[in-house]
Amino acid sequence: MTIESPILPRIAIQSVGGGLLAMALFTMMWTGVAQGGLLHHDHHVVLVVFSIISLLFVVYGITLFVAAQKFPKFTSESDKAEGKHMAKWFGILFGIEGTAIPVVAVILLLLGYQRFTLPVMALIIGLHFYPMAKIFNRRIDYYLATWTCLVAINGIIMVAGKNYPETFTFTILGIGVALATTSYGVYMLFTGYNYIKKQ
Repeated sequence: MTIESPILPRIAIQSVGGGLLAMALFTMMWTGVAQGGLLHHDHHVVLVVFSIISLLFVVYGITLFVAAQKFPKFTSESDKAEGKHMAKWFGILFGIEGTAIPVVAVILLLLGYQRFTLPVMALIIGLHFYPMAKIFNRRIDYYLATWTCLVAINGIIMVAGKNYPETFTFTILGIGVALATTSYGVYMLFTGYNYIKKQ
């Protein structure tokens, strides 16, 4: 969110806190995919590392929600208008993504291609980062979108080629997307820290 006034609105802090909680959830979800592929051969190293990172996101996300109470609800009418605009388009984008994933999953299941469900899901998630970059005016979304799409396309190719065990594909896919959500979370963590430091 672009803020013209020197004092940040409360919603700016809360949105970062909410983003951290979401990244913790998504990181653990894709870590679960990776762990399922690893079949514990890594002695839970991947699970432990991403769990610690996700826990850090949760703790700091809650910290931001608490700290947000010290900030004013809004600093100007332009902040209100911008916030409503962002919320509107984020809601539309989230709705499209939330609908596309189960619909595509059902279509793949009916066609007998359910093995492609996870990489296609990752591709939808990767694609949704591109409009996010425009909505929130963040360059990092373009990088994360490209990375996640490449990971997803690689997963689709691996599944289609049948040259690798599905467990190996799940491992690469899970770790790849988890790295994207972790990177996003780290970005939000530093953003939140800088916001609080300005207060």
